[in-house]
Amino acid sequence: MDMSNFTDTQRDVREAISKACANFSDEYWASRDQTLEYPGELHAALAKDGWIGIALPEDLGGAGLGISEAAIMMQTITESGAGMAGAQSIHANIYATQPVAKFASAEQRPQFLTKLIKGEWRTCFGVTEPNTGLETLALTTKAVKTADGQFYDITGTKIWITNAQVASHMVLLARTAPGSKGLSIFFMLLDKSAPGLTLRKIPKMGAQSVDANEIFFDNYRIPASCLLGDEGDGFKIVLHGMNAERVLIGAEALGLGYAALRRAAKYAQERSVFGRPIGKNQSIQHELARSWLNLEAAKLSVYHAAKMYDEGQLERTAIGAMCNGAKYLAAEAAYQSCETAVMVHGGMGYAKEYHVERYFRECLVPRIAPISREMILNFVGEKVLGLPKSY
Repeated sequence: MDMSNFTDTQRDVREAISKACANFSDEYWASRDQTLEYPGELHAALAKDGWIGIALPEDLGGAGLGISEAAIMMQTITESGAGMAGAQSIHANIYATQPVAKFASAEQRPQFLTKLIKGEWRTCFGVTEPNTGLETLALTTKAVKTADGQFYDITGTKIWITNAQVASHMVLLARTAPGSKGLSIFFMLLDKSAPGLTLRKIPKMGAQSVDANEIFFDNYRIPASCLLGDEGDGFKIVLHGMNAERVLIGAEALGLGYAALRRAAKYAQERSVFGRPIGKNQSIQHELARSWLNLEAAKLSVYHAAKMYDEGQLERTAIGAMCNGAKYLAAEAAYQSCETAVMVHGGMGYAKEYHVERYFRECLVPRIAPISREMILNFVGEKVLGLPKSY
């Protein structure tokens, strides 16, 4: 990736993360994809060098950088060949902690964030539910305060919770009152041995080495001190994590697309048919060139959205449109690049040894999650263009 328009700090991040990822070969990631084994070594390596806290406060041990630098880190990870599996092994610790850093009290911040930054704790993000999907304001998981006011009892179900099997904590959005202003957010211990908590893994297509889960709460008790901000502020608070997540997912999609393009271009140079390299054929050359153009255009959108986020331009429609739009463009560019990489490889694109089939399976993730491309188009149509609500 051309880094000429980035700051010295951002270029330093790119170089440092590239060096860390160089210790994890394509074969390492292919093996984890086959064995379904969590890539804890990457998390440990990044935590050792302080990168888990890249966008968290310096006074707690973080780097104090922004989502722009975190996006560069996440793009570099996927681009190294780690793909979405590598990114998903750590990214909740980056975006889900943004609301914690911004809205935790002075007493809560060191308690909640210091061990996350050191890598001693890991967190996951508990928002989506089976029956509400993207309709966040319709969430039904309840947090009921006990009579003495010391605890909340959590009851409900969350789904598609990444890394819950290895996470020690969860950032949870739950209902404390009826209505659109009745959501509250908690940073809580995820104690798998405690009563009232059940996890079920969801078998899935790609990013096999990171678990996805359905989580069932049945009067799972947490201390009242887990509440972030005030009751009813949950939706406003969680948007800080959601917008950061859109940007990071977009950056991860970019890296995956560039990785696929790099492999495809190399193969097109080396593979000869009818006495000439296949990259000499315009039918292949043009598709590879189109992949690069799409990725470069999406890159501008991703890092523009990251800059807006870091500058505090958090007016809901403007930042929401840019962060969602960046995720949309990057996901589409990555899909086109990964599909092209498979097709350029021909039959060998279907073979695991060339890795592009793994990239193709994983490139569907940013198209679907954390919000579908169709819902992004709905948002832009309504909020940006002023069209009637379509859903």
